[in-house]
Amino acid sequence: MPSAEGQIRFHARELDRPDVQALLAAHLAGMHAQSPPESVHALPLEGLRRPDLTFFSARDADGQLLGVGALRELDASHGEIKSMRTVDDARNRGVGAAMLAHLLRVARERGYTRVSLETGTPEGFAPARRLYERHGFVRCAPFADYREDPFSCCMTLQLDGSAAD
Repeated sequence: MPSAEGQIRFHARELDRPDVQALLAAHLAGMHAQSPPESVHALPLEGLRRPDLTFFSARDADGQLLGVGALRELDASHGEIKSMRTVDDARNRGVGAAMLAHLLRVARERGYTRVSLETGTPEGFAPARRLYERHGFVRCAPFADYREDPFSCCMTLQLDGSAAD
């Protein structure tokens, strides 16, 4: 299968577009369907407008939404990946890997030396955990405001400064 990354265009700050809002609503509903409310760390739409967070959408050459993701600055050297989600029709086409590569490029451009994330432990999150592991993320202790939680898995990646993974 050819890489999707070359066919994807990334756009910052498209939170007001209806297709993005629908995908984010589905993302949040999916998180609540798999985890108890106190274990859901996905941000609602307004939470993605934070000044320390940059939201990206991924679109194909025709402008169709393929997925979303965000990068939050925790401090000058540490970023957090938030709200990665692929449109159902685009799953297994490399969209998640392309978004992750994009977010890691942005993190390196910002000078981050570490990027972390939180994802779920239920079986529905297994594909996400495998994606992150394939790109070098390893499990870590809770970071930032996260706490130990049987429904959460924290992961981190030390960045080496190279331009691509």
